[in-house]
Amino acid sequence: MIIGLVLVVAFVVAALTLPVPSPAELRATAEDAGAAAVVLFLVAYAVFTVIPIPRTVFNLAAGLLLGDVVGIVVALTATVVSGLLGFLLARGLGRDAVFRQLHRTPVRAVNDRLADGGALAVASLRLIPVIPFAPFSYCCGVSSIRLRPYLLGTALGSFPGTVAVVVLGDALTGTTPPLLLACYVVFAGLGALGLLRVIRTTGPAQPHPPEPERALN
Repeated sequence: MIIGLVLVVAFVVAALTLPVPSPAELRATAEDAGAAAVVLFLVAYAVFTVIPIPRTVFNLAAGLLLGDVVGIVVALTATVVSGLLGFLLARGLGRDAVFRQLHRTPVRAVNDRLADGGALAVASLRLIPVIPFAPFSYCCGVSSIRLRPYLLGTALGSFPGTVAVVVLGDALTGTTPPLLLACYVVFAGLGALGLLRVIRTTGPAQPHPPEPERALN
């Protein structure tokens, strides 16, 4: 929260005191930089969203600077890398703390939902915009979910929203045909609805039956 406020203030001050290039000029600058701009942007996206800084800012910038196709590929790749970094960071630093709390019902319920639900459980939560990306990565890192279904669920759940915002950023340059923009938005919406349908059809994970108590000698 504090980091976000500082960034907003910094952007406002910069906008008032510095000459602000147009979206088309920013795109031209990125194109002149070539592959270096793509690599630097991908690294910055993956690292700074672990802090966390909201992904929406970077998704808009991806469309604005890199265009629709390249921007989508870079944004999705950076999203998965960021999710991986947050997951590994939390798993390395805080997993023991969660295991010590597994006797508590709420903690066990979240852990079991992620562990048993697999990729679809992660995807269903990634689709909810109000759930912050990085904190959820930390929660998954300290849960019992395995890395592969976590990354798959992150990619699936992040895809529709990422595509929509990147395309919006690309549209700011005024170079995207309106029909193509509408197609991208429709495809992203259909992808989200399809994924939700699969998740609802699959249903929530079933709780484990209680283990029988051992007889005392």
